[in-house]
Amino acid sequence: MVSKSYSNLLELASGEAPSFGFMDRRIPRIMTVAGLISDVDDDPVESVCSDPSSSTVHRDRIIMVANQLPIRAQRKPDGSRNCWSFEWDENSLLQLKDGLGDDDIEVIYVGCLKEDVHPSEQDEVSQILLETYKCVPTFLPPDQFTRYYHGFCKQQLWPLFHYMLPLSPELGGRFNRSLWQAYVSVNKIFADRIMEVINPEDDYVWIHDYHLMVLPTFLRKRFNRVKLGFFLHSPFPSSEIYKTLPVREEILRALLNSDLIGFHTFDYARHFLSCCSRMLGLTYESKRGYIGIEYYGRTVSIKILPVGIHMGQLQSVLSQPKTEEKVCDLIRQFSDQGRTMLLGVDDMDIFKGISLKLLAMEQLLTQHPEYQGKVVLVQIANPARGRGKDVKEVQAETKATVKRINETFGKSGYDPVILIEEPLKFYERVAYYVVAECCLVTAVRDGMNLIPYEYIISRQGNESLDKVLGLASAPKKKSMLVVSEFIGCSPSLSGAIRVNPWNIDAVADAMDSALEMADSEKQLRHEKHYRYVSTHDVGYWARSFLQDLERTCSDHVRHRWWGIGFGLSFRVVALDPNFKKLSMEHIVSAYKRTTTRAILLDYDGTLMPQASIDKSPSSKSIEILNSLCRDKNNMVFLVSARSRKTLSEWFSPCENLGMAAEHGYFLRLKRDAEWETQVATTDCSWKQIAEPVMKLYTETTDGSTIEDKETALVWCYEDADPDFGSCQAKELLDHLESVLANEPVSVKSGQNNVEVKPQGVNKGLVAKRLLSAMQEKGMSPDFVLCIGDDRSDEDMFEVITSSMASSIVPRAEVFACTVCQKPSKAKYYLDDTAEIVRLLQGLACVSDSEHKVLC
Repeated sequence: MVSKSYSNLLELASGEAPSFGFMDRRIPRIMTVAGLISDVDDDPVESVCSDPSSSTVHRDRIIMVANQLPIRAQRKPDGSRNCWSFEWDENSLLQLKDGLGDDDIEVIYVGCLKEDVHPSEQDEVSQILLETYKCVPTFLPPDQFTRYYHGFCKQQLWPLFHYMLPLSPELGGRFNRSLWQAYVSVNKIFADRIMEVINPEDDYVWIHDYHLMVLPTFLRKRFNRVKLGFFLHSPFPSSEIYKTLPVREEILRALLNSDLIGFHTFDYARHFLSCCSRMLGLTYESKRGYIGIEYYGRTVSIKILPVGIHMGQLQSVLSQPKTEEKVCDLIRQFSDQGRTMLLGVDDMDIFKGISLKLLAMEQLLTQHPEYQGKVVLVQIANPARGRGKDVKEVQAETKATVKRINETFGKSGYDPVILIEEPLKFYERVAYYVVAECCLVTAVRDGMNLIPYEYIISRQGNESLDKVLGLASAPKKKSMLVVSEFIGCSPSLSGAIRVNPWNIDAVADAMDSALEMADSEKQLRHEKHYRYVSTHDVGYWARSFLQDLERTCSDHVRHRWWGIGFGLSFRVVALDPNFKKLSMEHIVSAYKRTTTRAILLDYDGTLMPQASIDKSPSSKSIEILNSLCRDKNNMVFLVSARSRKTLSEWFSPCENLGMAAEHGYFLRLKRDAEWETQVATTDCSWKQIAEPVMKLYTETTDGSTIEDKETALVWCYEDADPDFGSCQAKELLDHLESVLANEPVSVKSGQNNVEVKPQGVNKGLVAKRLLSAMQEKGMSPDFVLCIGDDRSDEDMFEVITSSMASSIVPRAEVFACTVCQKPSKAKYYLDDTAEIVRLLQGLACVSDSEHKVLC
């Protein structure tokens, strides 16, 4: 087992061999299929090897990866040879051996144990867990685990994801790079363990929660086509909160190395998408109900689905005699004494709002003296998962508040608040659910929180518990919930009383409403909740996620994959097998041996970077274009969305340059030629309808502008807030399509703009016109180069590619080239505008040298 941490983060993140030797692997490798290894990851120890002789019959396997295994481990006191005993952890959400309900699916778990295992015992423990429970333990040295889990996870990520800004060392904790290094190091060790048991072509890997957010990068680096899902069980903060994290981009890019990313609520997903937009410049769209982010040729899908509970497990606990016995004890303690139980079950941490709940209870007893002696709040405080000063402060405040309330309102034999701090068995907690008339979950921020779901199923009970509770045959069950607006389960519990936990008066009123509500109303609310919770259990959640993961990964085999970038900036590019980088040697060779050439060039984003403030061409660009135009074998065309006036001014020094303006509506073959139109003359009276609409959105969207062309209107939001601008653009698009439905125009969304232009106008028409004109003159081209960068250029690519199969350019060398690696109808790509300029400069040099020879 890897038991040492990396001392050098750069060495770690780059995937190079660590400075210490790998220890002997203790879990037999069961990989059967070769993988494609990234060029930047050439460590032979980490490579995926093929072993055809070890192939086994295919069976769907899920490798479930989480910080902790769903296993309870206990050292035997008798000193026997097998000194450890293990059992499934009934409280673990990820224990899915029964949840999936499919014998054809095998689940393997990778994670840490809660207990420390001495290195001398790790071999034996690993073997037992793998053979008996299909669990692969990840052993970490105690000091490394402390820095990773209690350090970076609990001191920095967890508070930030729960909206606590690191304003001071005491509040949220300042960023500590050594803790970040430990976090990355542990994620790398998890990747090593996964690679020991994965069949990379067949298995699905499902990673859980914020403890392992950079793990997708390490797995993607080892095997580019790994089928990888990630689910975040905590909130994801808004971009204003998240952007304070110094390693914000590293984590976002690591998550985007997954194929599917899951969130409990739309709010959390929306915040993540906003961060991707604002910090990485990525856009997303919804297609047929699925939200996806285009990332280097891959579509990263977003899943929004709250998790459920283990129905079978909970119903089994409800049927146990010891649960029934505990229920009888609680009935004697409360119901038989004429007291109504309100119940709170929370971890002892700063975000669960225990103190606010106690203050609301105090308010209730103050405002309603009739409840004194009759209503009891039982607060079960589970042990805190983290450490630190904040936990001790919460404990101290909770105890002090309970003491004050009990001293003020208590009397002999009656305490209005009962605080239970010792850990309870699961069946004991379930017994409290069964007896409680109302459950209060008032966390100030929580990822999901399944306490309300457990309470609802427990209140449904069974026949045996109905007899204990003294209910009639086939009784109508009832339950009441008071839940915080800031927890993940709140949207799915429409029958609950939702509260702002910071509003003490509102929570007290909600408690009063829950106590006074008519039984018939409670029954209706309970039935509604029970229908949802019983049909959306953990098995439903897991199956739904895995179905989407399978759908997302279904096209992996149809793409070629390349790894690019170093360290945590590593990502893969998934492209069509025929899509490749344009080789300078290849195109120059073709350029030299051909005699009639057509060259079509986009301008913005192709010859000129999109981010440039000064959009006019440089003297170098003019010189290159003139060199190409001087070659009598060339027909060079600039195809742009800009107006003919702008193009005429900018490229006035280019005498023989052909130009197409406004997406090809206007066209001229050389500087002194007349502009001609590609389609019938357009009536622009529609502008009187469209312009007022655009002005309205310009006034309400700071940073947006309107560009009025001769035949088109463009609303640009390049300088606006990206999220708001994108939102407004969608609204504007719908608005314009509605008001211009009967006009001969099309409304299109482009890169940071919405454009209205005449129907039938596109850049493909220019390509057709140019190729036809050359053929009519007996100059059928034997070399065609077309370069563009955005959606509007795809029409040109389509025309020149299809021309290869027609009589227009049947034997021509055709080079359709897009900017950056991305899905395109082009067959070639170059990385950026700088490479395009170098390419054209190279071709211009060839033309200049040939011209000198002729002279």
